[in-house]
Amino acid sequence: MSASQTARILIVATDGFEQSELIGPRDAFLAAGLTVEIASIDPGDIQGMVHDKKGETVEATLAVADVEAGAYDALVLPGGVANPDTLRMNEDAVQLVGEFMAAGKPVAAICHGPWLLAEADVLRNRRVTSWPSIRTDLRNAGAEVVDEEVTIDGNLITSRKPDDVPAFSRAVIDAVASAAQKRSAA
Repeated sequence: MSASQTARILIVATDGFEQSELIGPRDAFLAAGLTVEIASIDPGDIQGMVHDKKGETVEATLAVADVEAGAYDALVLPGGVANPDTLRMNEDAVQLVGEFMAAGKPVAAICHGPWLLAEADVLRNRRVTSWPSIRTDLRNAGAEVVDEEVTIDGNLITSRKPDDVPAFSRAVIDAVASAAQKRSAA
């Protein structure tokens, strides 16, 4: 992807995100020359977690209510237990997921992140993976749940846990590059 085709990746998170699942992909996207922005319920610092201990904070520069899905090429949803549980109760976050999915843009969720996909009702007849404790919720939302490092079903990319971050990040980068190639060929 050339600099003139630099994709814009939106990461949506709030307090309680799993640090490695936001910072790892963000850093991989930046290293690949992509633009990354972080949105949360409200702009400002959000608290990361390293499992059950406080980790680093990152700055969310946007409120999800102010995000226009059309301005971005992909959506990334990190896990952590509290992060997606809080976001799935936020109408703007749920709507944003639906907008990205309806547009056919890459949507990537890792660990507990797919909880937000279930809330947005975008999992029917989709193949996904996640952290084991939410797999029943995903099945109840109509998904076929598998246990794989990375599962790709059309524009939907999911992974299970922090150990999967490198493969997850590569899958997102590849999906964005593929989408850019299709746009330039059209």
